Amino acid sequence: MSALSATAPIVVTVSVLQSALSAQPERLLADLDPDQREVATSLLGPVAVIAGAGTGKTRAITHRIAYGIVTGTYEPNAVLAVTFTTRAAGELRARLRRLGVPAVAARTFHSAALRQAQYFWPRVHGNELPPVQANRMSLVAEAASRLRISTDTAVLRDLAGEISWAKVSNVPAESYASMAGSMGREVSSVDHPTVARVMEAYEGAKRARAVIDFDDILLCTASLLADDPQVAAQVRGQYRHLVVDEYQDVSPLQEAVLKLWLGSANEICVVGDPAQTIHSFAGARADFLTGFARRHRDASVIRLVRDYRSTPQVVEAANQVLSRAPRTAGLQSGSLVAQRPAGPPVLYAGSSDEAAEAAAVADWLAGLRDAGTDPREMAVLFRINAQSPAYEQALADRGLPYVVRGSERFYDRAEVRRALQLIGAHLADDDRDPVEELTMVLQSAGWSVDPPAGAGAVRERWESLAALRSVAEDLRRADPEVTFGQVAGELARRAAEQHAPVAHGVTVATIHAAKGLEWDAVAVVGVQEGTLPFVLATSPAQVAEERRLFYVALTRAREHLRVSWSPGPRNRRPSRFLDGLRPAQEARTQSGRGARPGRRERSSVLAATCRSCDEPLSSAAERKLGRHTECPATYDEATLVRLRDWRRERAAEQKLPAYCVFTDATLVAIAEARPSDDAGLLRINGLGRSKLEKYGAEVLQILNSDDDQLLPGRNDADNLSE
Repeated sequence: MSALSATAPIVVTVSVLQSALSAQPERLLADLDPDQREVATSLLGPVAVIAGAGTGKTRAITHRIAYGIVTGTYEPNAVLAVTFTTRAAGELRARLRRLGVPAVAARTFHSAALRQAQYFWPRVHGNELPPVQANRMSLVAEAASRLRISTDTAVLRDLAGEISWAKVSNVPAESYASMAGSMGREVSSVDHPTVARVMEAYEGAKRARAVIDFDDILLCTASLLADDPQVAAQVRGQYRHLVVDEYQDVSPLQEAVLKLWLGSANEICVVGDPAQTIHSFAGARADFLTGFARRHRDASVIRLVRDYRSTPQVVEAANQVLSRAPRTAGLQSGSLVAQRPAGPPVLYAGSSDEAAEAAAVADWLAGLRDAGTDPREMAVLFRINAQSPAYEQALADRGLPYVVRGSERFYDRAEVRRALQLIGAHLADDDRDPVEELTMVLQSAGWSVDPPAGAGAVRERWESLAALRSVAEDLRRADPEVTFGQVAGELARRAAEQHAPVAHGVTVATIHAAKGLEWDAVAVVGVQEGTLPFVLATSPAQVAEERRLFYVALTRAREHLRVSWSPGPRNRRPSRFLDGLRPAQEARTQSGRGARPGRRERSSVLAATCRSCDEPLSSAAERKLGRHTECPATYDEATLVRLRDWRRERAAEQKLPAYCVFTDATLVAIAEARPSDDAGLLRINGLGRSKLEKYGAEVLQILNSDDDQLLPGRNDADNLSE
């Protein structure tokens, strides 16, 4: 049984148990607010915690686990706490250790599932669990190549993401085309039936190599638990209390695994924030959290709303962003209540272009550094990675150290693994300063005290090793007598727990990568239409998710917050998410397009104006749509889905690419204009007599036989909440 640390009994030393049990239970509750205390003392039965940003959810659930153990309600090795990232799991373990309960299992979903699958698979199937393919891109490329599909990196990345979405959403290849079409999912230039064939080829490539992928870990575990009663009984006998962090991000597959772990029991506590649901594109389903009380009739629902992270100015901005959203299926967790003293006002600033915006942001951060803010407590957050270079260059020009936060785990980086090996093997002189000793070891690995010029991989490697050195500096600052051996031991412990050090400089990251982090000063950049919300977010649900993404960005700031935008060559306006946030004068003078003019006569094609904002249209694509691409869509989603389905069928019959029937822009224009006759169709740019004769009657039939009309007087977002 010792081979299965996920299910085998954990040996807890007598001294640890005595230490934990001797603690006074009330002392664990002393520093909690009333709502956190309610979480900590609600030990039995299903519990759902709706925890807003900065409200101390991790504090509440770790104290709940510790309180349950100290009072004798839980046994330490009978609790399983799961979350989504190794960083979050490491934070849970670290906090539980400080509370005196180090024996609790705190892991990611996949880590816990993999341990179980590796242990039980040989017993059930007679052979080892197949190895996990570290990078699925090669398998996707192989599958795409077999079908003579483009192996461009961007296309392969989109295909890999869609394969993962289908697996975690329990959508098999044979059902993919119909389901993806009805849900409005698109993959680059690849149509739905072709994506389904890629999925089948991908599974075949895996079988040929005898490997599984990341998502298969959960599928294999679910299969073992569902098909073998003895396996299920052993796992449920081991873990009798489940705690799930970031529950708004669970996928249908993860929810299925949770149910199998739980069985007929109801000892589960879930924690999350619907307003921070930003991974729906990858299969996350916030309705598992919002519908928890409906599925568990005897559940306790506790809300944490006291924000201890941010100043009232930041909290007010975040609250306004959510309060101005249309009703979107009840995904708001309630207004936050700031607990910190007042701070500086939130800054809103427009610039002429991205270079000027980056320069202004770097100047702002440099000013904060000069006033005493540590660069490690600063961040620049943007919507997509392509925005990063301008800000990296601006920071470098001003001598501000920075680190680009990516998806690779810190302790998985080659330079970090090598450095830790050297540190572990180093025979230190304890009479020397531990920081000097560590610096010498890092220099033997090719590191220098001075950062390299420019950006890129060389700079990122330097920042990784500098972060290790910063740990030694922090430890020495806390304890001037600390030794090199103690520093090496702390680094080894952090690596085991995936507790990454704070970046040695300004963090530069996408908003998605910043989830769960916080800084004293945050610059949220590129907040203009077409970027945030992103240009591909066209449906009400997609725009709602972009709004939540903006909310997450704002709530990363503790004290200083700057929000900026630039119109760029397309002269884009400040984001609709800023409506009501900026001072009135600023909104008029820094809109990116200037004051809104009165309605113009459409004397020519070039004088056409947007049906959403009444501003002039500048491109052929916009004139075809009748609105700016970044302005809110006005079509019925169901109508567009039917038009796309019809186009796919016609393209297949004629053996043509779908765009040869009608482009996406033309379909959107048709769905928005909803013409009722041939004359109306001909008024749509790009739809001439030839297309009218070929397809006009069928298109009008689709439009006129619509049986899914929106309710009168309601918008798309309202109907989604019905």
